[in-house]
Amino acid sequence: MSAPQLVWFRNDLRLADHAAIRAAAAAGPVALLYVFDEVTPGGSLGSWAMGAAQRWWLHHSLTALARDIAAHGGRLLLRRGAAGVIVPQVAREIGAAAVHVLHHVEPWAAVQEAAIKADLGADLPLNRYDGAFLIRPSQVRQDNGAPYKVFTPWWRRAQRQLPPPPPRPAPMMQFHAGGKSDDLDSWNLLPRTPDWSGGFGIWTPGEAGAAARLKAFLDVAAGYDVARNLPSQEGTSRLSPHLAMGEISIASVWHTIADVLPAAAAEPFLRELGWRDFAANMLEIFPDHADAPGRPGFELAWRDAPADLSAWQRGETGYPIVDAGMRQLWATGWMHNRVRMIAASFLTKHLLIDWRLGERWFWDCLVDADLGANAMGWQWVMGSGAESAPFYRIFAPVTQSAKFGAAAYIRRWVPELAGMDDSSIHAPWEASPLLRSAAGVRLGSTYPLPIVDHAAGRARALAAHAAMKAADEG
Repeated sequence: MSAPQLVWFRNDLRLADHAAIRAAAAAGPVALLYVFDEVTPGGSLGSWAMGAAQRWWLHHSLTALARDIAAHGGRLLLRRGAAGVIVPQVAREIGAAAVHVLHHVEPWAAVQEAAIKADLGADLPLNRYDGAFLIRPSQVRQDNGAPYKVFTPWWRRAQRQLPPPPPRPAPMMQFHAGGKSDDLDSWNLLPRTPDWSGGFGIWTPGEAGAAARLKAFLDVAAGYDVARNLPSQEGTSRLSPHLAMGEISIASVWHTIADVLPAAAAEPFLRELGWRDFAANMLEIFPDHADAPGRPGFELAWRDAPADLSAWQRGETGYPIVDAGMRQLWATGWMHNRVRMIAASFLTKHLLIDWRLGERWFWDCLVDADLGANAMGWQWVMGSGAESAPFYRIFAPVTQSAKFGAAAYIRRWVPELAGMDDSSIHAPWEASPLLRSAAGVRLGSTYPLPIVDHAAGRARALAAHAAMKAADEG
């Protein structure tokens, strides 16, 4: 029998449409390895170790992947430690002829790969394959070879290379039986006491769960362009955590949508898949995109306001649409995208709190945490990114809430306000005392008063931005 081929999983926890698995299976018996790389000596994640919500997802995703591999006659090897150390170690233990992995763009991915190549030397290759993106980010470039920093021209150029190749099923595999494996439970990925994951039951991590989620989305996908902005409706795909963990290939999602919907109806969602790739492109250009503004020098005089930050995190700002989103995030590990923008704008502009504190909170709470997408989303709202909205675009929470019909959404996540009617629920402090009394709402008691006045918060943010510009020009 030929020497085994080692497949190293990262955020690509699937068997179907996985180029590294397909190449390995064609070359010999395969061994399938996942390394839980944390902040360890020789590790590379730094301060971006996986957040608590995604650790919950990882536990269940690995459980599902191990079950799927077992159904094919193999087993999943689990190791904990620095991938740059563990992958060569396992390769030698099993006598591997090569290591196979999908290409990723997070800063730590290159560090891991460099350490592995240095350890393995020239005799045991590390083979990288496409499959995490529609198009490898470095392949979308301007005529002069420069990268794009604005989405619209990037998307125009990217479409020349689309659609992606059709997805392929999991290959037939022979498995190598050797190799030591950790017990998944010993990693303690699940919350202990208190267990805050009670609302996570809405999710089904794993490849089968991803396929089921995509199938369910097809029922509403034709109306996506409108419904995606309406938090009270189930109009989004909710595929983001499955894509973040690579339980379904983005090519599979693309072709399923493109094959089922007319081109005009499919385009808005396919463009959003392009945004995901564009975020990876930005991360490749700016490896520190999650820590530093994309526009050099874009640093406001942030407020040190831990009480306000805590109120925002808990969903107790007194602005119902913001509070609903933050409570949905805590309960389910996910927040509607329109509400993400409103909540992020409120923190950074109304409260004038550093966007990186919000970014970190999302990273810890989101089951769909993705370094590039999270960083680009926050910098887009802030106005600090190379591709971003202007700083003076300050979301008015009450206006946004009413415009996008968030009344039912607020009732779901802010039950203290459930008795308010559709017109008054967005700004209960503006409702008459009689109406509030009938709804059982006592501001400052059953529900907080707004922690900042909209007009005052907006004026303060614009003043801080003007001061930053003046200092920069001076």
